[in-house]
Amino acid sequence: MKIAVYGKGGIGKSTLSCHLSIAFAKRGKRVLQIGCDPKHDSTFPLTGFLIPTIIDTLQAKDYHYEDVWPEDIIYQGYGGVDCVEAGGPPAGAGCGGYVVGETVKLLKELNAFYEYDVIIFDVLGDVVCGGFAAPLNYADYCLIATDNGFDSLFAANRIVASVREKARTHPLRLAGLVANRTTERDLINEYVKNCPIPVLETFSPLEQLRVSRVEGKTLFEKAEEDFSCFEFVESYLNLADQFLVQPEGVVANELNDRELFQTLSNLYLGKDNEESTNTLDFMMV
Repeated sequence: MKIAVYGKGGIGKSTLSCHLSIAFAKRGKRVLQIGCDPKHDSTFPLTGFLIPTIIDTLQAKDYHYEDVWPEDIIYQGYGGVDCVEAGGPPAGAGCGGYVVGETVKLLKELNAFYEYDVIIFDVLGDVVCGGFAAPLNYADYCLIATDNGFDSLFAANRIVASVREKARTHPLRLAGLVANRTTERDLINEYVKNCPIPVLETFSPLEQLRVSRVEGKTLFEKAEEDFSCFEFVESYLNLADQFLVQPEGVVANELNDRELFQTLSNLYLGKDNEESTNTLDFMMV
């Protein structure tokens, strides 16, 4: 099973990916997490350090793929989760999607790509080019992280469109949304009412989570000494279990921009009132 985790930049995809990876490992699965962001910090909470990237390794080997070994690029993190960081081109040069493709190519050449029960792609946010969607070429499911705000739902809606396009030629489905770092869901609920997508889990803001990421740990690790983390851990195990039953998933039709503005502005400013309509017209000019 291959899962691509998407969402607005800064929404918590890497934290989501790391905890989901461990949850699968706790269920007895062999897991590989692939960081697909030039920041190469996706797997930091699993390993406790910034591991060398695929690009770093290939450069050191003068791009001689035959000289690269699994131990050069795959590092084991907490819970037995294997970790890879794709890395990326220098800022303003090259395509991150190309780097993801090269990462998968190298893993296949090393006979590593198909050795795992679960592979999680943690994808950078706030990009809408074709390279951004490259991990969807390899995924069975897309999982979208969002909060209860307009910006993250706007990004989620664009990702829904990407899944729809990729599903034309790939066996890809949208597993659903995760409401992340929020206690409210009114905007999320309104969005999925108009664009039917499952909401798989809700995670409230948690200070221990912020601290644990800085420490290079996950709450699974901290739960060994801090029992207050157990509820969060159980929620991630529940999320993993929802994938392990191999859900059918959906291919949803995204809202157009005007529909999205209308749907969410009605909640911001009062449903179906003149003020919301005037605001919408102003925003869409």
